[in-house]
Amino acid sequence: MADYEQVVRGLIEPLVEHKDAVMVRTLPGSTSRDVTILVVAEDDDTARLIGRHGSVASALREAVGIAGKADDSNVRIHLKFESFSEGKEEEGE
Repeated sequence: MADYEQVVRGLIEPLVEHKDAVMVRTLPGSTSRDVTILVVAEDDDTARLIGRHGSVASALREAVGIAGKADDSNVRIHLKFESFSEGKEEEGE
């Protein structure tokens, strides 16, 4: 199985301003074929990764999906984007 965190990191690093502030983690999926990759970044970088109307996020999902299908295990990869401030707002409530 490929290291999907490294694949995602390689795709997103050229797009973000604060490369050191980006966190990429693999979360368990609902089945053994599903993998969820969580990308957490600063507000402006998260907005950049999602893009207008989700266009950048869609392109990233498609590229990562191809990586999952190219692997012999035929894994479905789901990308989820969050920003660091979302967690801070929830803590304050």
